[in-house]
Amino acid sequence: MSQDSTTPSTPEQITEKRDLHSLTRGELMELLAELGQPKFRAKQVEEWVWVKNAQSFDEMTNLPKSLREELAERVTLGGISELTRQVSVDGSRKYLLSLSDGASVECVGMPSRAKLSVCASTQAGCPMGCAFCATGAAGLTRSLTAAEIYEQVMHVRDDFNTRVTSVVLMGQGEPFLNYDATLAALRRLNSSEGAGIGARHLTVSTCGLIPQIMRFANEPEQFTLAVSLHSAVQRTRNILMPGVRKYSLINLYNAMGEYVNKTGRRPTYEYALISGVNDTESELQALCDFCEGTLAHVNLIQLNEVEGSKFRPSTDLRAEDFVRRLASVGIEATIRNSRGSDIDAACGQLRQRIAKQS
Repeated sequence: MSQDSTTPSTPEQITEKRDLHSLTRGELMELLAELGQPKFRAKQVEEWVWVKNAQSFDEMTNLPKSLREELAERVTLGGISELTRQVSVDGSRKYLLSLSDGASVECVGMPSRAKLSVCASTQAGCPMGCAFCATGAAGLTRSLTAAEIYEQVMHVRDDFNTRVTSVVLMGQGEPFLNYDATLAALRRLNSSEGAGIGARHLTVSTCGLIPQIMRFANEPEQFTLAVSLHSAVQRTRNILMPGVRKYSLINLYNAMGEYVNKTGRRPTYEYALISGVNDTESELQALCDFCEGTLAHVNLIQLNEVEGSKFRPSTDLRAEDFVRRLASVGIEATIRNSRGSDIDAACGQLRQRIAKQS
């Protein structure tokens, strides 16, 4: 039944404001035209929003005071706020950020000499259910907007007061289940009218969603792809990563071959070493067979121990065995430098800890 045209608007309908981050250039120009402003104001406003990450309209000092007041009445500057943070002895900082609707996400800033890397989330929670992942245990709350992905990076930048040099979308969530927002965030991070980070320093990590990998291969930018592999034995991978069980390893192998042929770029395979599960001789041989003769890099990860999990990390010696054996078949492998090992390093751990305390 349609609403009677005489029914008055609710207070929420009257006061609801759009986030400036969600406006297209056209929508922003239309708003400014309504306010009697010249076209060049749009670029000024966008610079405050995307480059300077303004937290209030009062900061926009090159705009007339009257315009700042009118904008404050019509739109908002988003809703990301810091709930808590943890600081590691190695300088890494992990943040739990609250979004405008109360959902929360984690991101991490990792400084190294004159560089600053950020690991950001694309979803609040994750539906993939990977057996060793703290985020997957909590399930999915919702996907993030492009602005919410972008704002995590800017929050870290402002906290460190240092330019971000690289970003990995390897936090909470499966980026390719939020494909459009992920690509929009990457493009804004890459843009000179955004964070200005080189495309090859922007990495997407996926569990291996083949249709989206092929779509990603056709994007014009030189973004980097990482695939969470964790086992090259189908049975083991099914147990560890039930969310991608329908995408068989043989089909993933073929898709990655097509990806390399189309892009000429070297993908990375992420491999979290789990003692007695995927670090055995047969698992190592399967990984060598999967990678040999391909253009690939293997990133070996020392598993972060998650409270209540039955999985334990492999030894450093075993990780070195993997590096040597992969090198023997022509595949470069590195052991990821574990950052933040003295804090809740694994994605989802800080979020879970705070939830338990509340």
